[in-house]
Amino acid sequence: MKPPAFEYHVADSLDQALSLLADYGDEAKPLAGGQSLIPLLNFRLARPAALIDLNHIDALKGITRADGALRIGAMTRQHALERDDLVRRYAPLIVETMPHVAHPQIRNRGTLGGSLAHAEPAAELPAVMITLGARLHLRSKRADRWLSADEFFTGLFATALQTGELLTTVEIPTLPERTGYA
Repeated sequence: MKPPAFEYHVADSLDQALSLLADYGDEAKPLAGGQSLIPLLNFRLARPAALIDLNHIDALKGITRADGALRIGAMTRQHALERDDLVRRYAPLIVETMPHVAHPQIRNRGTLGGSLAHAEPAAELPAVMITLGARLHLRSKRADRWLSADEFFTGLFATALQTGELLTTVEIPTLPERTGYA
């Protein structure tokens, strides 16, 4: 199938993306890696008037550690999660989970934020974020807020994202020394 017609906008900054989302309201969809959204468009399960491409926003990419937590930008590619030394050391469950998320080709394009924003259960990442006690930073033109993963995921393919909001950052508390999981 082919997607319905839509306007396509490439956002160069977070402020520009938030402005476009505010302007279009419920009629806009942010485009991250597209691994969840494009099939929805092709099957016409989603029919936005506009797509807002986030791929050129460097502020939404990267992995850092500060204040006892990992901070991962929403546009960080899934393949980066499975290869990153900080993630391997401080959140090894993510590294162990990533090979179970789709195929390498999809992980090369897919983003952490895209998977979480779509609450795709087959992506494994929503369950991992709940397990790790992650917090998610949501931002819009009018406000920003932090939600725990438990609060963010409201059901299958359902989240607490409101109109005009973007998931910008995922914060994962680092495990104390001599902590493990099975």
